[in-house]
Amino acid sequence: MPDPSPPAPADPTPAADAPRFPLSIVALDDDADFLQYLHEVLEDAGHDARCVASPRAFYEACEARPPDVALLDIKMGPASGIDVLAEVRRRWPRLCVIVITGYPSLDSMRQTFKLDVFDYLAKPFGVEELHRALAQATVRLGLGRRPQDRLRMELGRQIRLARVERGWTLKDLSENSDLSVSQLSAVERGTHLPSLESLLQIAAALGVRPSAWIGGAGF
Repeated sequence: MPDPSPPAPADPTPAADAPRFPLSIVALDDDADFLQYLHEVLEDAGHDARCVASPRAFYEACEARPPDVALLDIKMGPASGIDVLAEVRRRWPRLCVIVITGYPSLDSMRQTFKLDVFDYLAKPFGVEELHRALAQATVRLGLGRRPQDRLRMELGRQIRLARVERGWTLKDLSENSDLSVSQLSAVERGTHLPSLESLLQIAAALGVRPSAWIGGAGF
């Protein structure tokens, strides 16, 4: 039988060490006590949490202000979380969804991962387990960041990939772009957004159109 569990995260950074940008989160669950608990946990961590008890309220919340993350219960009495998830994928195909359920099963895991959920948490789960899933989503999907933060991180990643593909060291790129190694290192780490002039120099050295990098960052 195939293993339905998600692949290991690309970045196993512990939640305690991962950046915790404030996230906008909409949670759907039919358990009022659990929703209250979840709201308190998320708000205490600095997130903007909107907790709702029906699919209709969930859709309305997402339409009013698209969240960074949806926390979605799969077993909700007469409502089907799988149906809600399918509708989410139809309306918001790139929305990060973390499934939460008190009735985990291999079948439900298979169904949810076919619909591209980020993670699957079985109740009862610990606060740190939730924080870890959110932190990993933040790192891997660039959630909660300002547009300039996302651009800075993605440019650094794309430049590093292009350099490594050429088999160049930072020193090689420095010599071919007339930028210092320290400048290039800061750009690749995502701690410095290059000026337009510097970006053009780097792109010319690597033989890449800078518009491809910017487009890859979603701009």
